Amino acid sequence: MTNIIVVLPKLEDAKSIKNVLVRNGFHVTGVCTTGAQVLQLVDGLNDGIVICSYKLKDMIYAELQKNLPADFEMLLMASEQLLAECYGSGILCLAMPLKVHELVSTLNMMIQNMEHRRRKRREMPRNRRPEEEMLIREAKKLLMERNRMTEEEAHRYLQKCSMESGVNLVETAQMVLVMKDL
Repeated sequence: MTNIIVVLPKLEDAKSIKNVLVRNGFHVTGVCTTGAQVLQLVDGLNDGIVICSYKLKDMIYAELQKNLPADFEMLLMASEQLLAECYGSGILCLAMPLKVHELVSTLNMMIQNMEHRRRKRREMPRNRRPEEEMLIREAKKLLMERNRMTEEEAHRYLQKCSMESGVNLVETAQMVLVMKDL
């Protein structure tokens, strides 16, 4: 589920946008009137989309975007004149007056892109610290010596044990090394 935060200077406007989104199947995490409220709200979140207007009570959209965590995207709603200066800034824009179907389709596109990036991040191999790599190598070496396995077989064995026990590969390697002393 993607976190969606609506921030507009007038609370009634922000709630109206939230209601439109909820009616169209989106989950809105929060409704705010200031950039400071948004920054406080995103503090505990991994990623999401901030829907905002050009000018908030305490800052403009560019200041807010600069202070958002890297995995947050912004959807700016403003007049055509104001949007002209935003192009090329990595911010998606919608011209006012707002059309509901444009808002919904733009949000759907942004959410699909975020989900795609999440999947890619999960698929990326984790970078391990050198001491963690050494533990895994030692566990494989032990398995190769004691159980006459190839390195590939030892690695697969560690992976299988890790998956079955629900712990990561480094912890599995530690358990194998602890078991050698018993």
